[in-house]
Amino acid sequence: MSAYRSRFVSAPKRAGLCVLPLAAALALSAGCASQPDRGPGVPDTARADAPLGRSTAPSSPRLTRGDFADRADVEHFIDRMQRQGFDRAELVAMFSQVRRDPWILEYMNRQWRPSPGPNGAWTRYRAKHISDDMLDRGLAFWQRHDATLERAGQKYGVPPEYIVAIIGIETKWGGYMGQHRIIDALSTLAFDYPRRADYFTDELEQFLIMARNEGKDPFASVGSFAGAMGLGQFMPSSYHKYAVDFDRDGRRDLWDPEDAIGSVAHYFARHGWRSGEPVAARAAGGAGLPQAMETGFNSRYSVGSLQSKGLRPAVALPAEQHVSLLRLDAAGGYEYWLGFENFYVITRYNHSTYYAMSVHQLAQALRARRGGSVPAAGPALRMTQAAPRQAPAG
Repeated sequence: MSAYRSRFVSAPKRAGLCVLPLAAALALSAGCASQPDRGPGVPDTARADAPLGRSTAPSSPRLTRGDFADRADVEHFIDRMQRQGFDRAELVAMFSQVRRDPWILEYMNRQWRPSPGPNGAWTRYRAKHISDDMLDRGLAFWQRHDATLERAGQKYGVPPEYIVAIIGIETKWGGYMGQHRIIDALSTLAFDYPRRADYFTDELEQFLIMARNEGKDPFASVGSFAGAMGLGQFMPSSYHKYAVDFDRDGRRDLWDPEDAIGSVAHYFARHGWRSGEPVAARAAGGAGLPQAMETGFNSRYSVGSLQSKGLRPAVALPAEQHVSLLRLDAAGGYEYWLGFENFYVITRYNHSTYYAMSVHQLAQALRARRGGSVPAAGPALRMTQAAPRQAPAG
């Protein structure tokens, strides 16, 4: 361990640090990321500081070595972190070792163009996440951590199968948590990806605060290309807001299964999960709906208005109940579903209808294979009238 890293890791914890608010996630399909159409996970943040300026200490050490040497934006960021109580010399030493990752920039700049449907896109997407192998691995994880999952369910009101499903789709229950050094990924995107520079600069700040508070070597943490971390693929700002010390060892460790389980459940609870209520229900009669009709997790209709257009929900719902209209491009033709408030909560983890539906269906399959009863779709379905959607407080 270098002298810099030793000093960084041994730094004492500091209280009262700014926590940035989570709002939405990234345009890509990665687990936790922000607008447009964010995907994995990933939260939006407000700027935590005054406009950046040049250091007022002309004799301060400057960054003259490494991939980010002699850059005004990096010097400004170092100034910013000084205002958070970091030592400038240590920051310069650290950034001299940070590597720019061209692969990340190439990946982020790829343009995804959906092909016109119907072409079975949902069927292919589902097959990647729901298979016999995934169910076997998910049940094994559930068995190993049954007591922790039950405790999280009791504390936060989130069923164990949904916690297991999220962790499975994000990282295959810890089997693949990414291979990029977090500090390299976030620095690359903060300084060389202008479209989201503000967002990733905030995340880089939050990551360094996290490393300092937890006594972690900032070069040791490895995760996704976008800087998501641990079994649940939290971004650093989500760590500050939603990670919990569920094993009570004095640390919030996203790579520890017990803390990860508690943190995912806490994330859902803070975003409005409604204990005991359903997630989604199938509907028939969608073929008669106008093709231009808005669909997706952000759509909002009363059940009565959809019934008047010929849609027939598979569950008995009050006409005034508000739902999302979901259209999935399945191999046999479009499938229509109604999304309830808990479906919308899942999309706060990744802003994708397909992602949320795969979480829901994997959770249901895991519950069924484990031998538990899957909530019946019928007149006894308990629903609460939806309140206006708001970002979590805090």
